[in-house]
Amino acid sequence: MTAPLSPSPDPSDALPTVRLMPKANARAIRHGFPWVYANEMVTDRRTRKLAAGTIARLEDSARQPLGLVALNPDSKIIARMLDRDPDAVIDQDWFERHISRAFALRSKLYDAPFYRLIHAEADGLPGVIIDRFGDTCVVQPNAAWSDVRIAPLCAALQAVTGVANVLKSASGRARSLEGLDDQNMVLAGVAPDAPVQVPMNGAIYLADLTGGQKTGLFFDQRPNHAFASGFARKARVLDVFCHVGGFSLAALAAGAAQALAVDGSAPALALAAGGAEAMGMADRFETRQGDAFEVLAALKEEGATFDLVICDPPAFAPSRNAAEAGLRAYERVARLAAPLVAENGTLALCSCSHAVDITQFRGACVRGIGRAGRHATLLHTGFAGPDHPQLPQLAESGYLKSLFFRV
Repeated sequence: MTAPLSPSPDPSDALPTVRLMPKANARAIRHGFPWVYANEMVTDRRTRKLAAGTIARLEDSARQPLGLVALNPDSKIIARMLDRDPDAVIDQDWFERHISRAFALRSKLYDAPFYRLIHAEADGLPGVIIDRFGDTCVVQPNAAWSDVRIAPLCAALQAVTGVANVLKSASGRARSLEGLDDQNMVLAGVAPDAPVQVPMNGAIYLADLTGGQKTGLFFDQRPNHAFASGFARKARVLDVFCHVGGFSLAALAAGAAQALAVDGSAPALALAAGGAEAMGMADRFETRQGDAFEVLAALKEEGATFDLVICDPPAFAPSRNAAEAGLRAYERVARLAAPLVAENGTLALCSCSHAVDITQFRGACVRGIGRAGRHATLLHTGFAGPDHPQLPQLAESGYLKSLFFRV
């Protein structure tokens, strides 16, 4: 869907002021923590009536200024820090300054325009994700303030990067938590009429920018794809929860003898197969659609073994309430995957659950491997690439963990 951009709110000196409760940790805010939870703010009738996305000046309980925040009275994260300067103006120039800083970093890191350009709080734009695919950027405005100000954000993005096309992706759990719609649209230019070819780690991936998951491709695993490829030469590779072939296509590019990609999504597997074909390696690439747990069990029954096995599931623990169930699922993945690894082969297990930390995840994986009757040593721990910077004060920004075991 293409829609005209609505004008953003005009800057005003009459911004509302909101205040922390005495029990709130104002020191954490001053030291860089970017969120205020609903139970930490004075929420009188006036505050509750403010529209989602309203910009306000935040004060501590002693009425000392802390900066500018974006409000959403309907969210558990009632305020997100935008600027330490309480007199800042959130306009196109402000967006350009933040995007320019992020763009300068990515331009140093990558020689091709395929990367995560904006990684939310860590790049100073809370709740905003922007992935770049050549001449097209896909924006996920996952917080109400960015939805309201999508016009200056889009204009700034084009001014800084020069991209012709900007798409809005409204899918994902984060927008529903903010009370936002799920309406995808074209913000500028046109949507690609075919999947975009993305070169990465010697492989070619096909990204569906309008109908795929999230923005169409997961750039975060780039360094882990590369590390896994070090074990891929002449190897038999199993890539479970493969999406568009992240690990398996990189392994083929590194000289794998054969790769089997498993996913529950037929469209994702079709894109993976298309990537293998674009690489001229379709004869060494197979796909298998089905529930990953069932396919892992079936492969064991078939007596299949692989030199390199990778399991990169979706977030089994998307919230703290789901952490215990998520850890059981990660343990189960490890238990089912370990028997499929040939002697002295490599097993890579991944988690993108921010509610499960690295210690918990490693423990679940080790338990699963042990319960499968296998012995393993940990070779490497990988995280997201540098186009997914972490905000040290916000553990959620360091969500991705990848463990590589010799089994």
